[in-house]
Amino acid sequence: MKSIFETEAYNEIKTRFENLSENAQPNWGKMTVAQMANHCQVPLNVALQKEDYGLKPNWLINLLFKKSMYSDKLWKQNMPTAKAFKITEDKDFNLEKLVLVSLVDELHQQKEKENWHNHPAFGKLTQEQWGKMQYKHLDHHFRQFGV
Repeated sequence: MKSIFETEAYNEIKTRFENLSENAQPNWGKMTVAQMANHCQVPLNVALQKEDYGLKPNWLINLLFKKSMYSDKLWKQNMPTAKAFKITEDKDFNLEKLVLVSLVDELHQQKEKENWHNHPAFGKLTQEQWGKMQYKHLDHHFRQFGV
């Protein structure tokens, strides 16, 4: 799996951002493109320690899902979404896109960081795992909207 910390993957994500239109329709799921852009901010905020969204360790979630967060296997369509990550209210696409791009830029700038904090739900993650997880989440939702 690619990592948001790799320059090539980061540039790919930035290009896909540019190809994302406010009129894009989902290939699956219920979110609008604006809601998706807001939703994608949540794990970035967790990685940047801006918010923990009330996430708590859960041994069953860790056992069942932790490795899938950063493995090479793509996520399935319509996967369950953690309650804290669900976005149901209307959002402004242009604003959400600006914030999302800013968060991706901020995280990518931490590519040399070695000591990472624990994820509030998944516990200890390496820099490689954080980077793959962030790339994988963005890729999943960009595929959802055809970019």
